[in-house]
Amino acid sequence: MNRKFVFIFTATLLIAILAVSASLIVPQSETISAKELKLEDQFQQLTRNTDWQQQEEIDLQFDVYHPQGITRIGDLYYMSSVEIIESTVKYEQPIDGYDRTPGKGVGHLFVFNQNGELLKDIQLGEGNMYHPGGIDFDGEFIWISVAEYRPNSESIIYKVDPETMESEEVFRVNDHIGGIVSDEQNGKLYGISWGSRNFYEWNSKGKERNVQENSSFFIDYQDCESVGKDKMVCSGIAGLPTTVGSESYELGGVALLDLKTFNTIHEVPVTEFSSQGHVITRNPVFLENAGQELRLYAVPDDNDASLLVYETTNLSN
Repeated sequence: MNRKFVFIFTATLLIAILAVSASLIVPQSETISAKELKLEDQFQQLTRNTDWQQQEEIDLQFDVYHPQGITRIGDLYYMSSVEIIESTVKYEQPIDGYDRTPGKGVGHLFVFNQNGELLKDIQLGEGNMYHPGGIDFDGEFIWISVAEYRPNSESIIYKVDPETMESEEVFRVNDHIGGIVSDEQNGKLYGISWGSRNFYEWNSKGKERNVQENSSFFIDYQDCESVGKDKMVCSGIAGLPTTVGSESYELGGVALLDLKTFNTIHEVPVTEFSSQGHVITRNPVFLENAGQELRLYAVPDDNDASLLVYETTNLSN
């Protein structure tokens, strides 16, 4: 066979193989975006009648104190929590419902495994700023706010490397930031104030770009995470009065919001309760795609608590 022909044939075949291989390789960021877009679509199929089935109850083998935010990275869970040493609440002179002093406490970011075993306790905060909020993982860093335990106060915004477990202060805010979201698509950061009554938008270095009032009074958001493009999912509760003395009913819920406008796209109540009587969206919540369904992770109880895992049923693509 002609050597020139063999060379041309071999080169052509190699180019064809490389072209096919390249077409099969999907960048990780695109894969994540596709998965998040599916979560966004599935979220909008949730209704008041959605059936949430509990799949697991993992006993946490440490004192969780008062959990705030949670995310899952691989086989590990990262959960923020506030340990209250001295209460901030005084009832003598109510202001906005309570007269709050700075109090004393410790902010934690717990790392635990699928057996509920504590692997790492990262302490965060400074002085009166010891109350961590909801957290978000943007594919590189876990973002977490640590504020004073009272409204209209101060906060530190941290990012934590989940591989090294090292934290870094990024910027400070003159308000109580109760949760933060990092949108890796546009490089912006978003925060919610005490009771999620205001939304904040910053650039990656903490320069404030926008502050806007929350137009929804359905629930107060506790934990939020970015999904899809320019969207975030938030969970939380509202304490509603009942006819039984001073008891209140915990209305739980989840909401999908547009990060460009902060308008609510879709929101639904959640009426599943823990064995201790708390609605499952009371404390930290993390949602992920689980094939045809949505999976929800929650730690609704304080101190001696469990990680509850739920899945929806009968969601279509």
